[in-house]
Amino acid sequence: MRELKSAYGIFADGACRGNPGPGAWGVLIQDAQGEIILKSSGVDVPTTNNKMELEGVIRGLKGLIEKWIEEGVSDRLSPVFVYSDSKYVTEGITSWVTGWKNRGWKKADGKEPENLELWRELDQLKSRFDTITFHWVKGHAGHPQNEMCDQMCNHALDEAGF
Repeated sequence: MRELKSAYGIFADGACRGNPGPGAWGVLIQDAQGEIILKSSGVDVPTTNNKMELEGVIRGLKGLIEKWIEEGVSDRLSPVFVYSDSKYVTEGITSWVTGWKNRGWKKADGKEPENLELWRELDQLKSRFDTITFHWVKGHAGHPQNEMCDQMCNHALDEAGF
């Protein structure tokens, strides 16, 4: 495997028409030069907005890993920056998950977190990267990549007839 030292930005969004209702996720990945190396979206029914926000980030991380495998690149040491307009996702993965894990995947009140399987999957994927940071961006505020992901979600829902 060849070594590639770069940085990657994963931009993800989720949307739901009704909550719960039909929902979609959208993700794009850029390399350090700003080149989009992956764009993807999908629909799920029925679902919630929070599930779609999590799914977008999960799909982005999986997509980056798959891209590295396809290209024969071992790039685990490259910094990965994940951007989401969901504080549920960014605060969850940077703060809440640690406490949940310490309590056997339970919240302080002893109950399971909502979307537990998605949180476990995201935590497992996060552990595959040496340097990964999560950043909240304000939604619908002109952030170009976030706007693109939002458009991808809406397009996916429109195409699916929702």
